[in-house]
Order: sequence, then structure tokens, then C-alpha cells
Amino acid sequence: MSDAIKHECGIALIRLLKPLEYYKKKYGSAFYGVNKMYLMMEKQHNRGQDGAGLASIKLNTKPGERYISRVRSIAQQPIQDIFSQINERINKELSENPSYQENVELQKKNIPYIGEVLLGHVRYGTFGKNSVESVHPFLRQNNWMHRNLIVAGNFNMTNVNELFDNLVDIGQHPKEKADTITVMEKIGHFLDDAVSKIYKDLKKEGYSKIECSPLIADRLKVHKILRRAAKNWDGGYAMAGLLGHGDSFVLRDPAGIRPAYYYMDDEVVVVASERPVIQTVFNVPFEEVLELDPGHAIITKKSGSTEIKKILEPLERKACSFERIYFSRGSDSEIYKERKELGRLVMPKVLKAIDNDTKNTVFSYIPNTAETSFYGMIDTVEEHLNHKKTQAILNGKRELSADKVEDILSERPRIEKIAIKDVKLRTFITEDSSRDDLVAHVYDVTYGVIKPTDNLVIIDDSIVRGTTLKRSIIKMMDRLNPKKIVVVSSAPQIRYPDCYGIDMANLESLIAFRAALELLKDNNRYHLVEDVYKKCLTQVNLKDKEVVNYVKEIYADFTDEQISNKISELLSDDSVKADVEIIFQSVTNLHLACPKNLGDWYFTGDYPTDGGNRVVNKAFINFYEGNKERAY
Repeated sequence: MSDAIKHECGIALIRLLKPLEYYKKKYGSAFYGVNKMYLMMEKQHNRGQDGAGLASIKLNTKPGERYISRVRSIAQQPIQDIFSQINERINKELSENPSYQENVELQKKNIPYIGEVLLGHVRYGTFGKNSVESVHPFLRQNNWMHRNLIVAGNFNMTNVNELFDNLVDIGQHPKEKADTITVMEKIGHFLDDAVSKIYKDLKKEGYSKIECSPLIADRLKVHKILRRAAKNWDGGYAMAGLLGHGDSFVLRDPAGIRPAYYYMDDEVVVVASERPVIQTVFNVPFEEVLELDPGHAIITKKSGSTEIKKILEPLERKACSFERIYFSRGSDSEIYKERKELGRLVMPKVLKAIDNDTKNTVFSYIPNTAETSFYGMIDTVEEHLNHKKTQAILNGKRELSADKVEDILSERPRIEKIAIKDVKLRTFITEDSSRDDLVAHVYDVTYGVIKPTDNLVIIDDSIVRGTTLKRSIIKMMDRLNPKKIVVVSSAPQIRYPDCYGIDMANLESLIAFRAALELLKDNNRYHLVEDVYKKCLTQVNLKDKEVVNYVKEIYADFTDEQISNKISELLSDDSVKADVEIIFQSVTNLHLACPKNLGDWYFTGDYPTDGGNRVVNKAFINFYEGNKERAY
């Protein structure tokens, strides 16, 4: 019902620990790594559809031989596009050079992408234009093998300006002020510095210039480079990188905001943004896929040795709960249970909204990502009905006839597929009145299953802006003539913008924020908006550690129920005949359902890094002044 929320991004890293000939003999192809990377990226397609990229590095190549390959795409199906390009190139080389067919050494030497180290990325752009230059992996090139750096990540930094200024202070001239560029250049600066120092030490030890190269690869301490580079980063990130000679790493932010999982055996080291991706692609059990600890990096040297290193001191763990509710694949066993629990925990509010009248209520869900929460909700309805049936039978005692018992036992939750999205429909006319009419027809509804005496309960994973809900879903549901429409969000009210990679960067688009403003007007307290604006302005030049989230004051005087009721008003209008009620999950229940992922800043304003408070205040300043610029 959901307005599409975009997310940045999904990463996949594969390091083959055996020679390519090994995979040819065991699995029938030297393209084993490429094939696995394709599957890992497709299995994370849910995390990014704006673009995709792949980079690979070949180990132990000779001077003059190409050892880095990269391909990126912003085609309509970017993953398919990049692998069709790779496949086309491989087939061309094999058809033109029959001698390559069974010779792995020639394949590696002459065919791009067939390397031992691969880094894939799927992207959802959270801000700005979607050009191929914005697609990861990013490449920092150098004629020294060790100084080549490839970076891809699932991240957003809140302090891009500070990072940019740091680069300028050390004498660099960054080509643009973007977190992707500043992060890569920061790592690159300390990589250059480390390589130069090792080279000087080796020269003093009497090694020739040509002898230095392999020794630099051995002596390079990737964890020290990351420690220096990431010292001032403020944001959520799972940052992956490859060095030209073959070292690789994935670093996770100290609060664990962005997810990262890994698996290792004697053949491969794999890292991805989601656990089930690794489970499925490499056919390994749940317990063998481990979560990378916050503030730590998994580092694989060119030699193949792999270790987990603490890079930054971990903060209080605030892993993003929205990952669990919305973005991550529901096939993860923990996430599946959590989503069911979200549906179960919100059900008491639903029963209250329908006066426990399950007999005259139809239950459904939109969109597909809400299906698992729907199952949890229905489990609770069945528990409610079982209790109701038991009481009816016990209270009836001997007076019950067989027909009456059968009637009692026959009551079941009424489950129907009410809305079907027409994926072919595009709202191509931008003029408001025309577009609204088109938006209202994005979904088709199932007629003939709702009676005028029925309640219609629809569960969604979250309600962010409410645009599609108001313009399309509620109007479509109202055509079925129910007595009441109850829209249930498995997530709490989203009150604050995100600054760690999810496309919720401004306040005024959030329906909960708009509802709070309306309540302030209703209660003659709208002057508070200007008061908060002035307080936010006083924070502009403070250090991040000193900044306070003053936007919380906008919500402080109202209960969750008052805001939910106002949202119900805002998302309905006079054309809707049915009563409309919007129900949200509580933050307390969210924590119960997702106990390992307590990052709840969208709902509470409790940001896990210092930069978050600065961003939310800046977002409020932008709202008040009518600026459309990014708050970070």
C-alpha cells in the first residue's frame, strides 16, 4: 500500500581459495565464481533495482596482463544486463579460440571476469540522478598493483562535508562531494601511505624495486589502513573493498546499523548483506553463516588467510529494524519468525477495532512483503476463535445440540485475496488530477466477497508517506462497500527521516509528521513549529556530540493513538463511505518481535550515531524554510 521505499544497497563478495583448475575439476567450470556471483546478486535483487555492478581481480598475473575487470549497468534489468555482457564476452573468446575450451590457464589469462576475487553490488539510489557513474563498484586506479582500490558498499555517511574537508586538508582535490567518493579516497589515501612506507622499508633492507612488489602484498596491514580511514566516519555501512594484488575486506559500522554475514570453508570466503543468500547459493546450514560483528572487518589476504579484526570500538548495537520489517528476504528463518510475531503482536488492537467481530470481518494483506506478518495475525485470530469456541461449548453444557456444536466449530477466519497490483499499469501523466485517477487504478480488487455488514482488515508492512494508501488503496477498498476499513501497519509510526541509507530523507513527506502538525493546529499550538525551528538553528554550528534532537518536541504532547487517529482522517476523505481506522505497531512490540535489531530511530528519533541528530534538525530546518535540499 505501500509507497515504494528505496534502499541502498546489497553487497556480495566471493574469494576463491583454490586455483581455478580445482573448480573446473570439481564443479565442471572455471567460471564457478562468476556463476555463484550471479546467483548471489539475483538473490539480493530485492535490495536494489536501479543499478548493478561487478568487479573481479585475477591473482598472480604477469605485467602487461589485465587483472582487473569491471562492468556496471543501469538498464531496466541491470543484473541480467551485466551478466549477459559477461556471458557474451566469454562465449566470444571461447568460440574464436577453441584452445581455451579445456585450458583453464588460457581462460584466466585471456578472458575477463574469470578471477579469484569478485565483488558484486546491487543499488537503489537514495538521492540524486541514477547514472552509471553512481553505480558501484567504484575503482581507484594506479599503475602500482597494490594501490588499485575497488570499493562497493551498503552505506550512507551523515558527515560527508567533514570527510570532504578532511581530504582537502591532507592535500587532495576530490572530484565531487559525495560519500562514495570521500570514503574511497580516504581509504585510498591511507593505502598509498602504507604502500609507500613499506616500499621505503624494503629498499632500506636491500631489496630491489622488482623484489618489493610481492613483499608489499605480504606486509600490508589492511586492518590498520581501515582503522585510520574509518576513524571519523559517521553513518551506517557495510563497506567492501578489493586491493589490486588480491586482498579483500568487508567492514561493518560500529553500531551494526547495516547488515553483513559471512561463510568460510576451505574453498571459499563469502560475504553478503543477507544470510539466506549465502545459505541458498552455497547450500550451507543456518548456523554456519555468521553475522559480522559491529565495528569489525573480515579480511582475506592474497595468500588466502582470513581473519576477523576489530577496526572500531563497537557502540551500543542498533541494527536496523527496518531491514527485518521490509527489505530483507523473508526466507531467513529468524526474519520469518520476527515478521510473523509482528503480525501477532498487533492483533489485539485489531480485535478492539472490529469489536471482536471476527465473523463479520475479512482479513487480507498488501503488498506481498506483508504476507508473513499476515500469517502471524491470522494465527492470533485462530487462537481468539478457539478460545471463543471453548467458552461457548463450556457455557452451553448439555443444552448444545450436535448442529449447534457444529455451528460453533465451523467458524474460521475469513481470508481473501482482496487486492491485486496491476504491474503493467504506469502512471505516466504527471498532471495532478489525471495522475490521481490513474494511481487509483494501480490495484484491482476482488468483488463479491465483502458484505455491507463486513469489516475489511488489510495489513501492510509499513506506512511511510500514505500517498498510495490515500490515492489508491482506500478508495479501491471502499468500492467493495465494507462497513469499516481497518489498515494495519506491522511497523510503528515513521516519524523521523533516515540518514543511513534508506530513502526517507525529509520530514514533510512522512504522514506521521503531517498528522502531528495538524494536531498542533487543532490544539492552537502550531507556534511550537517556529520554536523548534529556532532551537534547531542554534544547533547548526555545534559539534555533533552536542546536538539534541529537538524535532521530538513536535510529537511530545500527543499519544500514539491521537496521531494514528489523525492519520486516519488525513488518509480518508468525503468520497470514502466506510469508516477508516489506521492501526500501527507499538515500539515496545517491535522490540519484542525483533530483539536483536533495536535500531528504531525512524520511530523514536533515537539515532545511533551523533550525526543523526544533526541530520534530523537540518531536515526540520529544510521543512520550515521550504528547502528541498538533502539534509546530509
